[in-house]
Amino acid sequence: MKTGPDIARLAALVGDPARANMLTALMSGKALSAGELAAEAGVTLQTASSHLAKLQAGNLLAVEKQGRHRYYRLTGPDIAVMLESMMGLAARVGHLRSQPGPKEPALRQARVCYDHLAGEQGVRLLDSLLQRKLMRAADGEVSLTRSGEDFVTAFGIDLDELGRSRRPLCRTCLDWSVRRPHLAGSLGAAMLHRVAELGWAKREKASRAIAFSSAGLRRFEAQFPLK
Repeated sequence: MKTGPDIARLAALVGDPARANMLTALMSGKALSAGELAAEAGVTLQTASSHLAKLQAGNLLAVEKQGRHRYYRLTGPDIAVMLESMMGLAARVGHLRSQPGPKEPALRQARVCYDHLAGEQGVRLLDSLLQRKLMRAADGEVSLTRSGEDFVTAFGIDLDELGRSRRPLCRTCLDWSVRRPHLAGSLGAAMLHRVAELGWAKREKASRAIAFSSAGLRRFEAQFPLK
């Protein structure tokens, strides 16, 4: 490709195993220190600093300073969407880790993808909205119907506030574990926030996994039923 976006440079940045591990660790939406990211990547702090400088120069990472400490985060939710899609593609074409980690089942059921719900429960949420015609899908995009707007408002989400954001209200993200889309965008983030606010689920420490309580899962499935 002689003109247009340089996907080769992007692929080179993401393609290094240590950098890929750092980026996926930041899909939690939290900012992490260089030391924490070095541990995630399995490299020394000096090596991690070199990788982080490259990711920052490539505009994939932003740095926040708090006193003497520096914390790194993804520059936007679109980076997480790209990573989730790449993970789904890797799973589809057979590029899998030979030894899945112990947290893999929990991550497959429910996890955070930057700031929205992913995994089986994230896919269920979107499927339910589409089946009940609360959302419509057309030309690869999803949007709320009028009845969907009423449903979301009744669920406790302020659509007027979300509409003031420059971020898209609704978009899909290909789920790497289910290999079907889940709901992203500002609405996806608001949905996850509301689920946590209701006490149905909470983030597990030092993990992207979302843990539903037994009662919370029943309420979630009742709120988002499937045919």
